[in-house]
Amino acid sequence: MTNINEAVKASKSASRKISLVGSSAKNRFLENLERLLDKNREKILHENSIDIENNRKRLSGAKIDRLMINDERISKIIESVNMIRKIEDPVGRISSGKKLPNGLLLLKKQVPIGLIMIIYESRPNVTIDAAVLCLKAGNGVILKGGKESINTNRILSGLLKEALRIAGIDENAVYFVDTTDRKATASLLEMDDLIDLVIPRGGGSLIKYVSENSKIPVIKHDKGLCHIYVDNQASLSMARKIVYNAKVERPGVCNAVETLLVNSDIAENFLPEMARELISADVTLLGCEKTAQIIDVEPADENDWRTEYLDLTLSIKIVDSADEAIDHINRYGSHHSDAIITDNFSNAMKFTDETDSAAVYVNASTRFTDGGQFGMGAEIGISTNRLHARGPMGIEELTIYKYIIIGNGQIRD
Repeated sequence: MTNINEAVKASKSASRKISLVGSSAKNRFLENLERLLDKNREKILHENSIDIENNRKRLSGAKIDRLMINDERISKIIESVNMIRKIEDPVGRISSGKKLPNGLLLLKKQVPIGLIMIIYESRPNVTIDAAVLCLKAGNGVILKGGKESINTNRILSGLLKEALRIAGIDENAVYFVDTTDRKATASLLEMDDLIDLVIPRGGGSLIKYVSENSKIPVIKHDKGLCHIYVDNQASLSMARKIVYNAKVERPGVCNAVETLLVNSDIAENFLPEMARELISADVTLLGCEKTAQIIDVEPADENDWRTEYLDLTLSIKIVDSADEAIDHINRYGSHHSDAIITDNFSNAMKFTDETDSAAVYVNASTRFTDGGQFGMGAEIGISTNRLHARGPMGIEELTIYKYIIIGNGQIRD
């Protein structure tokens, strides 16, 4: 792993350089990248088609969808880069300042974190999203993508480097680990003297592996075991629309709903039509015993309440109150995104106060938990941590602060 070690050292050096690069140069890099992505559409699509063909037989339809890049998705990636370019650069901002009784001026200044490693699976758009967010925030970035998207990631990382070169920025600020060897990941996780932060994005096994084996601080983009609770004072037509969107629109992503909780008072009125709509979209339904008395479902067991399907499968449980729904979510959920559908203000506020999740919705789809939808341009991940950052992580969350203290000869007694 000598070559990897040398590449990381070069990226560490480049991360120090880019931390001092001004906003105009970083924005020129992003402009260059927009043009290069547009110019190289056919090459990107070709490499992506190779990845899809290599994985078609072993991945589900939803996971192939995560892997796929089409012309429309390239356009959305370009739009995302454009949004990030227009976001104010937080680096160098003085967030607070005060004069101490001893005359010292104490300033709190936002600075880059340093060299950040992203370990991710399947979704090649993460290559661009993660890199541009890190770079705009003045960080270097190491990209360790999954084997499924190796060809797509290779061409995208090449475009990132080319865009940096054109802007006069050290291209080593981006290091793409061009191997599918898992030993490379193990080696990188040992480099706490060079890498400042690691963010894993992927399935539970990847998150667990990184968390247990990293010597580097970890911010987890953990699984998205998302819930929707339909209250007994909900608009049922609104609820059906929201549940359908959250499950069917893109089932293979982390903000798709996996468990539907339905108040027992409205279950008989709500579930039959909801089930018909979901089944028409090829959704497999699992349910508790009470659910099975109302609609035709496969039996759900304890394990199903803990499962992130990332596919056209939905677990359904009937509950007697908002309290029971909240208890279920806090027990089985992943603290990602959860929603209540209700016209009762008190129940809505209770749900938002007591549900322990990074994003809590009232009368809206969980599919909005996304950096682009939150106005960040994109996100480097959706943190389920409680320290430093929580929820979608944009540019602001990729900075830290330092204290600047200015005196005129003070000494401590």
